[in-house]
Amino acid sequence: MRIAVVKAARDAEASVWFVESSDVEGLHVEGETFEAFYRNVSLAVADLLEGESDEVPIEIIAHASVRAAALA
Repeated sequence: MRIAVVKAARDAEASVWFVESSDVEGLHVEGETFEAFYRNVSLAVADLLEGESDEVPIEIIAHASVRAAALA
């Protein structure tokens, strides 16, 4: 069974999650929230892999950077 791997990143300036890389050719989606992003990924992967199989598991690996202010 094929597993689709998607690496996601957060663009803090644009306030979106996006596909940084993927083994699914042509996958270029984004979402304002992580929940919206993974729904968009699921729909796009289903569309791009139409006819390959009934169901494709998707592994999303995500990373984001944040800053924390030190308490005085």
